[in-house]
Order: sequence, then C-alpha cells, then structure tokens
Amino acid sequence: MSATTLTQFGINHVAKGIGRLTTEVIESGSGSYVTMVGGRKMLDFTTGIGVTNLGHCHPAVTKAAQSQVGKLVHGQINIAFQKPYLELVQSLLPLMPHKSLDTFFFWNSGAEAVEAAVKLARHATKKQNIIVMQGSYHGRTFGTMAMTRSKTIYGEGFAPLMPGVYSVPFPYCAQCSVANHSSGKYHFNNCCMDPLLQLELLLKRESAPSDTAAVFIEPVLGEGGYIPPPLHYLARLREICDKNNLLLVADEVQCGFGRTGKMFAVEHWGVRPDILVMAKGIANGFPLSAIVSRKELMDMQKPGTMGGTYAGNAVSCAAGVAVAKAFPEEKILENVNARSAELKATLDAAKADPKTGGVMYDVRGLGLMLALECTPGHGFASKIQAKCMEKDMLVLTTSIYDTIRFIPPLNITKEDMAKGCQIIKEAIEEVAAGETPAETRTRGQALE
Repeated sequence: MSATTLTQFGINHVAKGIGRLTTEVIESGSGSYVTMVGGRKMLDFTTGIGVTNLGHCHPAVTKAAQSQVGKLVHGQINIAFQKPYLELVQSLLPLMPHKSLDTFFFWNSGAEAVEAAVKLARHATKKQNIIVMQGSYHGRTFGTMAMTRSKTIYGEGFAPLMPGVYSVPFPYCAQCSVANHSSGKYHFNNCCMDPLLQLELLLKRESAPSDTAAVFIEPVLGEGGYIPPPLHYLARLREICDKNNLLLVADEVQCGFGRTGKMFAVEHWGVRPDILVMAKGIANGFPLSAIVSRKELMDMQKPGTMGGTYAGNAVSCAAGVAVAKAFPEEKILENVNARSAELKATLDAAKADPKTGGVMYDVRGLGLMLALECTPGHGFASKIQAKCMEKDMLVLTTSIYDTIRFIPPLNITKEDMAKGCQIIKEAIEEVAAGETPAETRTRGQALE
C-alpha cells in the first residue's frame, strides 16, 4: 500500500482514542532518525516518548534480542525462573540508587508497574490511601487514571475510578502563586516549600497517616511539564514520609535510565525511595517495566499475588541486559551531560535574545529531559512544534501549560545535536517573527 493508503487505513481501523503527533507512517528507525513510508527522514527528539533512549535499533540491543528469539521467547515466570530475567536483575542491582533496593518484579508497561507498586504499598503497610502530585502522570489503567493529575482527558468519562487517592501540589516554582506574589523573594533557588506545607495539612485534614500507605512522586515531573524540584524538596519529603510512616515511591518511568544525566533522577538529591518504578528506557523499546524494593517488603506478598502472562518476557529481558551494559561501555551518561549543555545553551540564548525572548516563559530540566514553556495565551508551543516538523524534526508538546519537551536519544552525536539545536533556534525565531505554520494534529489530543 502507498503511504496515503496506509494512512487512510489507519484512520479507518485504529482506535480514535489514540492521540498522535502525525498521521505519517514510520517504516524504519536508526539512531537519532526515523524514516517514513514515503521516504521522509526525520530527526527524532521524541524517542517514542522517552523509550528508545539509546536510539532506534541500537546494534547491541538488536543483536541481544535476535539471539534470544532463537533460544526462548516466552518463559512464563509463574512456571519457572528464566535465564534472561535473572541476568537482568544481576545487571540492574549495581545501578540502583540505594543498596536497599534489591528485590525486583518485572511487568510489561509503566502503568502496570505503578499498579504493582500500589499493590505492594497497600499490602506492606496494611493501609489504603495514596497521595500523588498535581501534574503527575502515572498511566491510563483504572488504577493509574485515578492517580494521574496532569490533564483531565485521561480520566474524563471513565468514573468511578479507584478510591483512596489524594493529591498535593508539586513544587512548580514557575507557576507557584506564592512565588509569583512574593516580589521576587521566592523562586526556584529559594523555594517557599508551600507544597510540603500542603502535604502536612492534607495528612491532618483529609487522609490520616494511619490510613495512608504511600506518597507517589515523579522525581522530575514528566507529562506535567518536565519540572525538576528545588534543591531540598525531596529530602524534606523523605523526612515527612519517615515521620508519618509512609512509603515513598519514586515513579521513574520517564526520568529514569539516564534521562536526567544520572542513572536515576533521585540520585541528584541523594534520596532513598522505598519503591522505585521503572519502564520506558529499561529495554529500549521492548515492552518491559519493573518495580524494585527492599526484600523485607517484597517478601510480605504471598506467592500468587503477583504475576502476569508476559511479565518479564525473555526477549525484553535480554534487551534490558544489553541496555544496562551499554551505559558504561558507551559512556552514555557522559554524553547526556555534554549534549544537555549544548541544548540548554541554545534554549537559554533564545530566551535572552530580545527578538525571541517574548515567546519564552521558562527553560528548565535536567540532562536530556528539557522543556521550553512558552508565554501563555498564544499557542506558541504548538507553532514551534509545527515549525520543527516542517524542518523534518519530531518534537512533542506537553502539560496544560504551553510547553515543548525535548527528549532526544541519550547517545545522540554532537553533530545531530547541533542540527537539532539549529532547527529549534530557527523555529523559535520564525514563530517570534509572526510566521504561522500549519497547525499540528495534537491540538486537543492526549499523548503522555
């Protein structure tokens, strides 16, 4: 079928509830690029929403998966141990942000892993309620829809959702009403820490510590706008959890596996989570997710309470082993920090430039998890996104605020980063000059 025919076939037969950036059809991917059926080659600063962290079809990951397919595809974990599963645990143990995180459970998707963490937290504490952050994204399953607070679209029309979920503000300093009315006294480098006060009030007013199992947090807010917390926030959150006998669950589905310049984002602040949730970059595109916690908590669950037909698939686990090996062998984290500085410098320069600064409200992020929040009320983010696409580059918007996120491969070359930075610079300049691109197809649709 031709590219046009394939697109129309997809429109006719694929669920309308799936939001997508473009109706073009991807045929192949290699490194930092994808190629469409019609032959168009595009620089990919989306990486499948932070999944193909090592680029498309990474040679070592591809080889590992191909080799495993010829040995064992499906070794169901409720029947027996299988070798790639255990090898992946062995590979991940040295990468964990704290030595207490020593017992694993693998599943298929990020949302499933979050639900596994909810099960563990409730069972281990014998308490029901869960506290999440406003702006957080945890998934679209029935449990995680109740926990997701980034946009109403994810839960709209699906009530009743899972009960026992409460929310508090995330320290989003750029949009904090306290900071914005403090005449400059409070800002990211001197946070008012009002979100922690709101958490303490919630524990007094709405969900008593004796009824509350855990606090779930993305250490860097993902779909809510790529927002890192101020310096001392997570440490103080840990203190509140310890004081009130609450588990702290770090959802690193999007910010984990090197995305922020450290293997896991919590390492930036030296905070120990009780449960760590991971997915996306864990296997570079093969369906796999995991939770890890300390053995004393995991061993409280009776055999049979956890499992799943495809949980910890052998091919996905083999790919995960190759991913873990690639980080030190290819000096991935060093590249993340070098390329991050180049992309951040491009965004900061555009914000400082009088010709383009008017369209830009905030530049933020860590590593190669960076965001540009635009001046509200003009749809600038969608316009810049469309301009980038006109120049053969894929980027995504995010958040209820007018924000673009940049998620390039962690091993992107200096040359491809320079090309991407030039496209972004030109797109911002053209939008600032009043040029009107074709509207993107994501307006009003839900990605993640």
